[in-house]
Amino acid sequence: MYQTIISSTADSIATIKLNRPEKLNAFGGPMREEILDALEKIARDDDIRAVIVTGEGRAFSAGGDIQHLKQLRDNKDESGFRNILSYGQKITGAMRSLGKPVIAAVNGPCAGAGLSFALGCDIRIASDKATFAPGFALIGLHPDWGGSWFLPKLVGTAKACELVFTGTMISAQEAEKIGLVNAVVPHHELLHAVDSQAEKMAKNPPGVLRLAKESIYRSLNSDLEAAFARETEAQLKCFYSEDFLEGVTAFLEKRQPRFKGH
Repeated sequence: MYQTIISSTADSIATIKLNRPEKLNAFGGPMREEILDALEKIARDDDIRAVIVTGEGRAFSAGGDIQHLKQLRDNKDESGFRNILSYGQKITGAMRSLGKPVIAAVNGPCAGAGLSFALGCDIRIASDKATFAPGFALIGLHPDWGGSWFLPKLVGTAKACELVFTGTMISAQEAEKIGLVNAVVPHHELLHAVDSQAEKMAKNPPGVLRLAKESIYRSLNSDLEAAFARETEAQLKCFYSEDFLEGVTAFLEKRQPRFKGH
């Protein structure tokens, strides 16, 4: 039983909900450790095919717990500070290496490490009430959890510099315009929209999604020839799978395929 998150599974879709609404889901207490533990359990469960992360209450996450950060600084507790940085890196690293789609349902304010957490997801769908801000510079800190790597990949270096240097908060609509989020939906439709996307992904062959996710992210740091080689290797793995046979058979028989992950 977790203290600061709610972890649940329904119909092959896992949900991790940050659960410190009174603190706008700031990362405090055992939350980092609990998120990482939940991700590790999801990674081991072959029945789970997609993951949703969101926040309880009116916020997605306000980022680091400022009171705790102040205590660390007052005590010059570098070891404690390094520990929370390490857990943040492990979380976003785990989401990127997880062979399953991870969708952020951004239900409200998303700032600082909360933004980096969302950026570590594969897809971001935002409520029209959501707002986004790197925010680190406003309290004298540098982006973490991989935020300085994720952000320019999505919005370009110039826009990333603008957001980080100013700490400016932007609306969900502006976030969609610059490519920070995939879509913006009315607040009351957010969870339905995200569930719908997750269900579509969960119906597809999990092996294909795992290989495709790996190829897409590896392509960020490789050339076209390397991508060709990876695609050939991945396609050959798919070629001998039962899911490929089921897919082409179902197409020819004009029915919906039933992929089993084999």
